[in-house]
Amino acid sequence: MVMVFSCLVHEHNIGLVLAAILLCIVGSWVTARLLHRTLEAQGVQRIGWYFLTALAAGVAIWCTHFVAMLGYRATAPVSFDASLTVISLLIAIAGSTAGFVLASSKRIRWAPIWGGALVGLAISAMHYIGMLAYQVQASVSWDRDYLLASVAASVLLSAWALQLGMRHSHRASNQMAAVLALAIVILHFTGMAAFRMTPWPGQPVLDHPSQFNTLAWVIAGMAVLVIIAGLVSYLLDNRARVETMERLRRMALQDALTELPNRVAFAEWLEQEIALAGSQVRYLALIVIDLNGFKEINDAQGHRAGDEVLRVLGLRLRNALRRDRGEFIARVGGDEFMATCRAGQHEEVLQFVERLRAVIVKPIHSGSFDIDAGASFGVAFYPSDANDSEQLISNADLAMYRAKAQLAQHVCFYEPGMDELVRKRRNVATELRKALDTGQLSIHYQVQTSVATGGILGYEALVRWLHPVRGAVPPAEFIPIAEESGLILQLGEWVLRQACAAAATWDSPCKVAVNLSPMQFSQVSLLALLKAVLEETGLAPTRLELELTESTIFMDRKHALELLADIKALGVSIALDDFGTGYSSLDILRSFSFDRIKIDASFVQDAESDLQTFSVIRAVLSLGKSLNIPVMAEGIETPSQFSMLKEAGCDEFQGFLLGRPLPLEHIVQSGQMGLVSRAV
Repeated sequence: MVMVFSCLVHEHNIGLVLAAILLCIVGSWVTARLLHRTLEAQGVQRIGWYFLTALAAGVAIWCTHFVAMLGYRATAPVSFDASLTVISLLIAIAGSTAGFVLASSKRIRWAPIWGGALVGLAISAMHYIGMLAYQVQASVSWDRDYLLASVAASVLLSAWALQLGMRHSHRASNQMAAVLALAIVILHFTGMAAFRMTPWPGQPVLDHPSQFNTLAWVIAGMAVLVIIAGLVSYLLDNRARVETMERLRRMALQDALTELPNRVAFAEWLEQEIALAGSQVRYLALIVIDLNGFKEINDAQGHRAGDEVLRVLGLRLRNALRRDRGEFIARVGGDEFMATCRAGQHEEVLQFVERLRAVIVKPIHSGSFDIDAGASFGVAFYPSDANDSEQLISNADLAMYRAKAQLAQHVCFYEPGMDELVRKRRNVATELRKALDTGQLSIHYQVQTSVATGGILGYEALVRWLHPVRGAVPPAEFIPIAEESGLILQLGEWVLRQACAAAATWDSPCKVAVNLSPMQFSQVSLLALLKAVLEETGLAPTRLELELTESTIFMDRKHALELLADIKALGVSIALDDFGTGYSSLDILRSFSFDRIKIDASFVQDAESDLQTFSVIRAVLSLGKSLNIPVMAEGIETPSQFSMLKEAGCDEFQGFLLGRPLPLEHIVQSGQMGLVSRAV
């Protein structure tokens, strides 16, 4: 160690030594940074980064060596072998490349150590081949102990440097740079301590040539330029990556259509606001917003018009926010938005909601149409209504659905009782699923009568649920829940099979009418199901009538009309149910030839007291006659209703006055029909 220090102080130009060491440190730091970037790259890019890293490392190693060599005070004439000098540089670059590639391998055990050791050997080979290029006119000898120590130090320190550089730590690059620079410096100056030079007898002692100093500074300058080039490449690429990541982050957190934050961004914001509300003991209001009638906009004017509505609303809602109050809004679904504001009272939230509602209900011009949008708002507060973000969103959703169900009220605040209502509905869905499997359901049949003949036209199949504890559960209670939960598909198929199987046993050729829900009608397998049920039960297709509402057809008009045509081609009749309560589009009646129109019971009940309602019924009856479609009035409960509609020209009746829904066995016992035995 004393010999190394003595060699450093007494036999070198200190200025060039310090320049070499500084060059080594900077070069090692750039090399470590470039290696870190290399490990992040993939494919062809990774090969390019390997080369740039090895070039920076090779230049740092080689230039450190030659600048320090040129700073060595030789006591005899010195020259350099150009070929060996170039070879030493190539060895530094090639050895570094091989070492870095090996160190990053995931298939070799202890790969960073082996790769680092290879880099250490490359440093050693570069140094001693460079020393061979250092041709001095004197007797040269080597101290074997210092020589071996220099190689060992280079290999061990380089292995340690690469081991540090491969760690996933923000300090790994700096640690690698420090140890790698130490490996290069120790190798060189320990190797120089091993170098012994004895001038030949009678040869004068020479001073260090001044041109060597100039050459050393030129080499150092060139090395700095190469290292700076590597550093600039790293910085530019890093900046580009940061900008790209920021752009991708914005894309990941922003809704492309409305340019509002998306669901992911809203979730992050909500967590931050909840933490802030907890620390500052203030209330956070979460508002769930769902547009009213947005599907109808898409159906009537196309998805392009729907997108334009969302785009315009996104701009309006963004401009309506007041950032100083912590207001935030995001699009979290198709036509669903969520907003937050910091507030202490309901009145403050109502003001915010009314501001949002004002920009939503403002007409939107699209093509030749002015679109009027509306929305339902559900509000929940943290921490009074929820303990975390998930519960807060769930409760605000409950309030929004309550607002949607109450048409006269566009905003609803969460109340604890809503949870109980949801639990009840979920319990009903669970019990209904069980009822389907345990035989609690049955079919009742309500008679449909001809006015002209007084004869029976058919029976409508109506599902009934006899709960073992609650008794009879009204259809108005469990049918909507079946539709919400998706059980309507299983329930509807069960009703269809039961009704067709029963009708096949009647000795009368009258029809059986079965209701189809919108969800059933949207199933692509409906036509195949009808064919299979008719074949299995043996019921003639002409004796089956399917009833569906206008809204079912409007969900997908083109598909609906095509499917109706396919069903009618089987011989099955189609009735338009609840006419007058939905869209009542004359174009639907013009586009498809229905077998029956059914006037909703609500019109029949109001007709006696409301002349305008009665006028509507008369218009429907006239329309049916002009189109040659029979019209049936539902909900006939009193003789006066019967007489009034008969005089108005109604063809067919159905209602409690003529017969309540009854089990099939009761109808058979009354003598209305008989059953035929079927061959097995």
